Amino acid sequence: MTKLSVNINKIATLRNARGGNNPNLLQVALDAETFGAEGITVHPRPDERHIRYDDVMMLKDKITTEFNIEGYPDKRYMEIIRIAKPAQATLVPDPPEALTSNTGWDTLRHADFLKDIIAELHDYGVRTSIFINPEAKYFEPAKNTGTDRVELYTEPYAGLYHRAREKAVAPYVEVALLAKELGLGLNAGHDLDLHNLRYLKQRIPFLDEVSIGHALVCDALYFGLENTIQMYRRQLEPDKKQ
Repeated sequence: MTKLSVNINKIATLRNARGGNNPNLLQVALDAETFGAEGITVHPRPDERHIRYDDVMMLKDKITTEFNIEGYPDKRYMEIIRIAKPAQATLVPDPPEALTSNTGWDTLRHADFLKDIIAELHDYGVRTSIFINPEAKYFEPAKNTGTDRVELYTEPYAGLYHRAREKAVAPYVEVALLAKELGLGLNAGHDLDLHNLRYLKQRIPFLDEVSIGHALVCDALYFGLENTIQMYRRQLEPDKKQ
C-alpha cells in the first residue's frame, strides 16, 4: 500500500493568521493520524510563515506514524533534522523566499553537495528523499548521491491531467520504472488531489508514499478532516482489476 502523509503547513498558516493557537497544530496532527494518515509532513521555512521551529520540536515526540520534514538543506535545516530525527528528510532545492516548491533538484549539477548532505543525514539515522523532476537524466545521479528515495514533483502532471491524462502521466511512469530498476524508493507530491491521485496510483502502483497538504486541507473544509483523509486513502487502494 502507498502511504498517505498529510502535510499540515496550511493548518499552521491558518493558526498564524490570528496569532493564537486555533487551530491547535498538534491536535490536528494527532487527529490526522487517528483518522488514517500514515505520516505527517512539515516544511519549516526560515521565515516561519507556517510551520515554526517550536512546532517541529513539539511534534517530534508526539508523532507515532512517520514524521517527514521537508526543506532546503542549509545549516538551519540540518540542525532541525539532527535534533528532531524524523523518519524522513525530504530535500527540496527552492530558496527560502519561494512561495512553494516549484522544481526538483538538478542532481547532475549538485551531485557532490547532495552526496555530502545525504551522508550527514544518514549519520543521524534518517531516511532521505530527493525532490526530483520527471526527467530520466536526473535519476542515476540521484542514485549515486546515496539517497534512499526520490520524490516525484507532480505539479506538471496535475496541470495537464484534465486535458490529457495519458500524456501527463507518461514521463512519470517512465522515470518510476527507472527508479525501481535503480533500487530507489519512490514518493510523489505537489498538487495531487481527489481528481488525479487514483490515476497516478494506478499507473505507478509501487509508489511508497504521497505527501498531500493544500488540496486535502481545502477538501476538509467541505467534507471534514476525518472523512477527507479516508477519501484520499481510498484513492490509494490497489486497483481490483489488476
